[in-house]
Amino acid sequence: MEETAAAATDRRPRLHFTPRQGWINDPYGVVWRGDRYHYFFQRVPDSTEWQLGQHWGHATSPDLVHWTELPTVLAPDEDDDGIWSGSVVIGEDGDAVAFYTSVTTSDPGLARVRIARPTDESWETWQKGTVVAAPPEGMDLVEVRDPFVFRHGDRWQMIVGGGTTTGTALALSWTSPDLTAWSFDGILAARPATEDDPVWTGTAWECPQLLRVGDRWVLVVSVWADGLTRYVAGVVGDLTDGRFESTGPWQRFTYGPSHYAASAFVDADGRPCLLHWLRDVADVPAGWAGAHSVPHVVALDGERLVLEPHPAVAAAVRTLDLPADGAVVTTEAGDATLEVGGGVLTVSRGGAAFSMPCDGGPVHILLDGPTLEIFGPDGVAGLAIEP
Repeated sequence: MEETAAAATDRRPRLHFTPRQGWINDPYGVVWRGDRYHYFFQRVPDSTEWQLGQHWGHATSPDLVHWTELPTVLAPDEDDDGIWSGSVVIGEDGDAVAFYTSVTTSDPGLARVRIARPTDESWETWQKGTVVAAPPEGMDLVEVRDPFVFRHGDRWQMIVGGGTTTGTALALSWTSPDLTAWSFDGILAARPATEDDPVWTGTAWECPQLLRVGDRWVLVVSVWADGLTRYVAGVVGDLTDGRFESTGPWQRFTYGPSHYAASAFVDADGRPCLLHWLRDVADVPAGWAGAHSVPHVVALDGERLVLEPHPAVAAAVRTLDLPADGAVVTTEAGDATLEVGGGVLTVSRGGAAFSMPCDGGPVHILLDGPTLEIFGPDGVAGLAIEP
């Protein structure tokens, strides 16, 4: 955050983006342009609670750490009861196009995808355009939302998360030659909720993301079921003829009460990265709720995905080296206690605890005011703490 916003309350973190006021949740549309990053996020400007009538917030940063919050760029109107998650790309002509989830109060689960374009060089004002995708007929869908657009070969591809009446989570696919005319292309990938080996991936996928890591493709999804946000999962695979085929095992990425709604982007140096919404970080008396993670770099260890803290925040990271003999190690992070041993990392705070696998090390700890992020060899964890 910019310094004036960061100083508004002692409970505000310094490295994690938080709103000046109101509610925020999903981050998305991270783009390096010129000399700075632009990114966007769901927000409710005048409330610290989630509402269907979400807006699109906007912030910029030269380094993924120091953020300047800008005016809201998209708001509900007679055509959109709520403006939910999406993505932003720069076309071959150099112009930006935003793709967003347009929801209605009558049926928010089955959303349409609509575009918007900036009307000024600073990207501070945007004009809404046409609807480019809607739930396909005949598929028994109960959830459709969160477009993610990327370039693949000689065409653009858009994937949209969803779920069916029978409990199959999936990502739908559309293709376009020009970011304007889109054709439905079928199912990118799907997995029924009855499958849980080695990881359960819910009854619907929110915020599906496809990113290149080396010469492989990685599908990242936010696991949703029964109206609840669960965790982030992913799998390594190949993208052939518009279809994703997994080659590695599914992995759970996030643990604890915080990380959700992962958003993929490529940083200025070409590193594949993720940002997450931190669900439980807030200072309601000060008038704000919600934060975003620091950027995570996505790396591959064979067919296994590893998330590491971005070099931009390296100076704030403390590394916990684990002894080769497997002895239990305990450390404090704010008012939380971390204990590592027997292939498990347990985080305890205020009488509550959760665990995550930790086969080996090291473990990286980032403590930032009321926010704790933990990077282990088998996933990341986060929670709100007393600053």
